[in-house]
Amino acid sequence: MPTMTLAEIETLARDALIRAGADPAQADPLARSVAATEAIGVASHGLAYLPTYVQHLGCGKVIGTATPVVTRPKPGAVAVDAGRGFAHAAIDAGFAQLIPLARAQGIALLTVRESYNCGVLGLHVERLARAGLLALGFTNAPASIAPSGGAAPAVGTNPIAMAAPGADGPALVLDQSASAIAKSEVMTRAREGRPIPEGWALDADGRPTTDAAAGLKGSMAPSGGYKGVGLALIVETFAAALSGALLGTDAAPFSGTAGGPPRTGQAFVAIDPAAASGDVFAARMAALTDGIRAQPGARLPGDGRAAARARAEAEGVDVPQATLDRIEAALAG
Repeated sequence: MPTMTLAEIETLARDALIRAGADPAQADPLARSVAATEAIGVASHGLAYLPTYVQHLGCGKVIGTATPVVTRPKPGAVAVDAGRGFAHAAIDAGFAQLIPLARAQGIALLTVRESYNCGVLGLHVERLARAGLLALGFTNAPASIAPSGGAAPAVGTNPIAMAAPGADGPALVLDQSASAIAKSEVMTRAREGRPIPEGWALDADGRPTTDAAAGLKGSMAPSGGYKGVGLALIVETFAAALSGALLGTDAAPFSGTAGGPPRTGQAFVAIDPAAASGDVFAARMAALTDGIRAQPGARLPGDGRAAARARAEAEGVDVPQATLDRIEAALAG
């Protein structure tokens, strides 16, 4: 299994995206995200997803030459039309205005519409935390979760993320989907022909299944039952209704070549902690996180990813040869 540095992973991703038809302005932010995703150990949205990006550039599900258009509809709001390009370039363009705006006003909102899969949502809010801001992020997805009491998918897996600033980087990073597991994990298992644990997905008849392919034809199991459905509705409200993006029921799939651009959306709320707490926010967050870490065996969200990043920066990342072969095959095909 080859070992690659994060710089090598970023270069590989960038070159592949440009070869597939993306402009550097679209390819660069996504390539950085691919490397960052590999660094934290979320392989499903790292190089393993690169063949899908290449395929979607070729079939038009994402526009590799799109130019995000940024507007300021209200003093505290930034809106970005991604032009059906990659979400990462649109988010970068929005953050350039969101961060100084939140610092100046205490709080600011960014919405992104006409967008594509934004990858690991937690990485985006983590950037805001590194800029000293308390951040919430929302992103919707094509419908794959049925409502409580229903059978037809009505909302997506719809991740929500939060990151809080700390003295030496983010103090806390939460990133979770409304489903029991991220759909990308089921997609990865389906590609590899591996089963999934019971409780991850339901088949087309609404029955629990361990067959990843059958789960993709059915629906994702919500996290915590009706509570997961409620979380998905919150995200759908912020990421789709508030941004003006398509609802999950109207969005084309993130996988395959059918249906055209998904045209989904994202939303971010950035807050300057000093605007509300004065000078006590850092001490309160430290007490909260230190108290959890002091418990034997207790885990704090984000710590595992931080440790994985440190290892990746020092030792590189082991990349399956099969993943590299799939990337090259996607570019050749």
